[in-house]
Amino acid sequence: MPATLKIGFIGAGKMAAALAKGFVTAGLSAPGDIMASDPAEGSRNDFVTATGANATASTPEVLRSRDIIFLCVKPGHMPGVLKEISGQISKSRHLLISIAAGVSLGSIESALPDGARVIRVMPNTPALVGASASALAAGKAARAADMEIATKLFSAVGIACAVPEAMLDAVTGLSGSGPAYVYMFIEALSDGGVSCGLPRDLATRLAAQTVLGAARMVLQTGMHPGALKDMVTSPGGTTIQGLHELEQGRFRGTVITAVRAASEKSRQLGQKAATTA
Repeated sequence: MPATLKIGFIGAGKMAAALAKGFVTAGLSAPGDIMASDPAEGSRNDFVTATGANATASTPEVLRSRDIIFLCVKPGHMPGVLKEISGQISKSRHLLISIAAGVSLGSIESALPDGARVIRVMPNTPALVGASASALAAGKAARAADMEIATKLFSAVGIACAVPEAMLDAVTGLSGSGPAYVYMFIEALSDGGVSCGLPRDLATRLAAQTVLGAARMVLQTGMHPGALKDMVTSPGGTTIQGLHELEQGRFRGTVITAVRAASEKSRQLGQKAATTA
């Protein structure tokens, strides 16, 4: 692997910027080795401001000068993008990494030259602070070395797990969309603190640190979340009273339903993209 990787992004939105900034922070690529293409001037400007890297309106310019190409476009835009780049892809040079929710490896590969090396990844936005949760699935022509590079990139911005592609819709509903669920929970915790008399800034800080600490306990101890919950729950105490209210509100069932709904939406988006290809 070269000292710094030449990385291109097709699509310069928030996820592309989060990944690019994470790769730079981890020392895997220099800002000058990263370039994004996007038709929207505002998105290009925001990408440059966030990362210090380069941006252009020309997708061919990115393909000519970069080796690892991230496809960071919405699922509905993927067929058009693949049609545009198909004739410019070198299977010996380019490694394509798609983060488009629901768009299958098969639909991507069918739109590209035979032997195109493709990896599909579902990351999430905490890549911006080095705390992403990403799942990777290899296409049929992807090499072991390609997966090693992709795993190294996404491990630099969080954790990275190789999974069968069939699991990626579920990953999308859980960790892909999950940060939004957690932000809502933090906001609700903060609201609860404010309703009990805490200043908003203090309530939000305590709520966010509580979620961070609880997550770290799960990851570092390896204990089941239910066992950790029981460690906080004293007989007849405050925590069990609060947990009772959450159960009354169908908290767990609602979260499960949210993950299932987001996973199904991911599957539908992929089907729609395949239909319009």
